[in-house]
Amino acid sequence: MPVCACRVCGSAFFEKPLLHYENMPKSAQNFPDAAALADETGADLTVSQCSGCGLVQLNNDPVPYYREVIRAAAVSAVIKDFKTRQFADFIQKYSLQGKKIIEFGCGRGEFLSLLQTLEGDAFGLEYSKSSVDQCVKNGLKVSAGYPDRETGALTGGPFDAFLLLMFLEHMPDPNSALKAIHDNLTDGAVGLVEVPNFDMLLRNKLFSEFISDHLFYFSRETLQTTLNLNGFEVLECGELRDDYVISAVVKKRSRLDISSFYDYQTQIAAGINAYIDRFGEKKVAIWGAGHQALAVVALTKTAGRIRYVIDSAPFKQGKFTPGTHLPVVAPDTLRTDPVEAVIVMAASYSDEVAGILRRQYSREIKIAILRDFGLEMID
Repeated sequence: MPVCACRVCGSAFFEKPLLHYENMPKSAQNFPDAAALADETGADLTVSQCSGCGLVQLNNDPVPYYREVIRAAAVSAVIKDFKTRQFADFIQKYSLQGKKIIEFGCGRGEFLSLLQTLEGDAFGLEYSKSSVDQCVKNGLKVSAGYPDRETGALTGGPFDAFLLLMFLEHMPDPNSALKAIHDNLTDGAVGLVEVPNFDMLLRNKLFSEFISDHLFYFSRETLQTTLNLNGFEVLECGELRDDYVISAVVKKRSRLDISSFYDYQTQIAAGINAYIDRFGEKKVAIWGAGHQALAVVALTKTAGRIRYVIDSAPFKQGKFTPGTHLPVVAPDTLRTDPVEAVIVMAASYSDEVAGILRRQYSREIKIAILRDFGLEMID
């Protein structure tokens, strides 16, 4: 069934396809023999672009063998030498010596065998049973499988690094594949992701590069978007092999630890309460009814100790602060119902407000400004 929306971000394709080719090869593999020629037909390819993330893709179904990695070019001595040096640099740069590294879609172990000779602890995942059997026969640690919605914890995992080499463009559901990979990695794990370079195809007008096997045509921008959307930060991204390949080093995005916010909240609350203690209950006002001031009042639990909140916006005056229910009053309330001190919480306007307090109201009123570091007393 033709796909009508982006497989990565879900946005609609532009209404008009980029290209439409008729009677194209159905696949890059499984060549027909003479007996099959009478029934063998071509396929139409429609090249579309997502109107949201911009990713270029085919709208057809994947080829039947999309889960399997087939590497005819891996026999090249030049490629073997390049990959050995690339993997060695990757291990060295990201301190992966002795760490677990898995290749997703390892084929018959062409690249995994190179990785095995280096300092990493190499594992592989491959869908093709015959390829897995060949890998195991050659002494490689390879399991049968494919990263998708059904993937659970993989044998040998979690892994400290991964390789995904010229495979992502074949996957009909790259989000599920990348999520399965993400879920089998340690926190802070890194990866090497490579895809054919659509930027180079555009530059050189390589119209012959479209084939049913490749569902996606990643530019540097759309590859980074796809990786970002699926939990990876892109650390490096460049072009390799006469610009035919985009190579990205990624890092598994970790959950932020901002628990220190609680400590800072406690510190600010202690400072504000100590300041109020100098004057007594209901003898201090706050100037500022912006969102930060409202949050500070709530989080420092000082509402019961504050007389009122001053704000110069008429539409806030005569109302009450949400949640903490302090009256919001006009600045002239300082004359009709004076307080001994004012804490200014007006963000970037705080110094301007302090100046207004000094010029227009009693100099007996003590002033403090809430800064990033805590309260600053104003003479």
